[in-house]
Amino acid sequence: MTTPGIIAIVAIGLVAVASAVIGSLGVRVARSTSDFFVASRTVGPMANAGAISGEYLSAASFLGIAGLILRDGVDALWYPVGYTAGYLALVLFVSAPLRRSGAYTVPDFAEFRLRSGALRRVCAVFVVIIGWLYVLPQLQGAGLTVATVTGLPAWSGAAVAAFVVVATVVLGGMRSITFVQAFQYWLKLTALTLPAVMAAIFFLSDDRTFDEHAPPQFPEAATVDVRTDVRLQVVEPVTFAATGVIDGLQVVDGTVRWEVGTHTVESGAELEFPAGAPVPVVAGAPVSDSTWLTPFPEGREHGLLATYSLIIALFLGTMGLPHVLVRFYTNPDGRAARRSAVFVLALLGLFYLAVTLLGALSRLYTPQLLVNGDTDAAVLLLPSAVLGSGLAGALLGGLVAAGAWAAFLSTSSGLIVSVAGVLSTDLMRSSRVRDFRFAAVLAGAVPLAMAVLVTRLDFSEAVALVFAVAASTFCPLLVLGIWWRGLTAAGGIAGVLVGGLGSAGAVASSLAGYADSDWLGMLFYRPAVVTVPAAFLTMIVMSRLTARHRPADADQVMLRLHAPERLGLSRDRLEDRQRPHW
Repeated sequence: MTTPGIIAIVAIGLVAVASAVIGSLGVRVARSTSDFFVASRTVGPMANAGAISGEYLSAASFLGIAGLILRDGVDALWYPVGYTAGYLALVLFVSAPLRRSGAYTVPDFAEFRLRSGALRRVCAVFVVIIGWLYVLPQLQGAGLTVATVTGLPAWSGAAVAAFVVVATVVLGGMRSITFVQAFQYWLKLTALTLPAVMAAIFFLSDDRTFDEHAPPQFPEAATVDVRTDVRLQVVEPVTFAATGVIDGLQVVDGTVRWEVGTHTVESGAELEFPAGAPVPVVAGAPVSDSTWLTPFPEGREHGLLATYSLIIALFLGTMGLPHVLVRFYTNPDGRAARRSAVFVLALLGLFYLAVTLLGALSRLYTPQLLVNGDTDAAVLLLPSAVLGSGLAGALLGGLVAAGAWAAFLSTSSGLIVSVAGVLSTDLMRSSRVRDFRFAAVLAGAVPLAMAVLVTRLDFSEAVALVFAVAASTFCPLLVLGIWWRGLTAAGGIAGVLVGGLGSAGAVASSLAGYADSDWLGMLFYRPAVVTVPAAFLTMIVMSRLTARHRPADADQVMLRLHAPERLGLSRDRLEDRQRPHW
């Protein structure tokens, strides 16, 4: 193993050890069910904001967004905007009333609001689906990081990440991972900000620009290993050395010249480009820097409709993420929940500024990733591309690898807690800590198996599909459940099923590769523009049809959700009053 690989392994190991040590602080006081699920609702706004940011900024944010910006240009900027703006919806519509409900999980809120065990079970199933789909790219990101910086097999990184996450949750639950996630946020921010600043300094000292009507060029001789079959666009003739199957011919071993057009390279090929050669780009991505800077470049079909659908999924999907929602239950009151959400906006903004800068500079310093399509590795490779393969580049690369692992561990921890909570309370019907720990092991084992067996998608693309499911299920249920007294259990069940089955079916079709390139295929790939309105409409219409079955205490529940905290009408405070004091 090379020196940079050894440094990266040491850095990743230090992150795992530090997370375990910090998490052990929570183990000493995590003994009750409330400690494991919601940290006994004692987490302050700033600490909770750090923990929320830590678990929310996942592989999609740390690696995926920079990779999408490298490949797609300004069209990819909707991802950081959408991820951040989603919290505005939380602040305005959900955070404080949800906290006043006093529920542990989304299914618990659904039953509290609509008095329906059937709705609770439906919600429980979708919490598990969303959680597992979200953990999947985290574990695959851990595998990619290990494979990129050390050369070890990807499955080993996924397995180690799953073990660390499950162990942290099993030992300390929510109270434990709160400390860990806050630490991991600041580590991630440092791991992105430092290379972004250094790369910007190098960029400003170079006589280079993005506004070119030509494709990017290799800054130095580069060898590209192609790991999956790929179609490449060429707009300027390029000559290079190649080994492998090129353009469907027999194995090539020598010099190849590509003329303008589309060419294919099969998995296992190795391409060697000289310095200054134009970079072939994966088919469908902007070819020249000028089109990279232009929204909806020519050749990208249905780009505007796809963007609208993406915006809907990202803006509304945050409200439906179970691992984010449960965080607002850990605040002591609704005011603290609102303050946590506001602090999160500032922390996310700082993070995404650094990610955006890294993604843009990667087009200059790591253009070889445009050839093999492995753009998610841009953040990992940028330090060595800027500083070289010496000690400085290796140390900075190790810091970035550590930050990447912090991203995977923090997000996965929150997701495992949410899924384990639902598995233990709703499916296993137990509130014992022992059963929660068993559920946590199960919650981590399933996505680990999926991470090894399922072909990896772009991380931000994969997470966007999860957001579409969340926006189509829990967002309508929460918004209508909190703000419309006319919602009924039948309406909630019908809406969740319509939105959930529609979006989940589209996600499954996309993952299986069944989506075509026409507008219908685009809707399978970006279903939120259809499934979110369908879910809202179904809930409203079905609730109107079953208005006589509206819960008898709907008005009282709505008062609890919206009354000021100082009146003491929230559910947990009422329960505290009714609890005997010995």
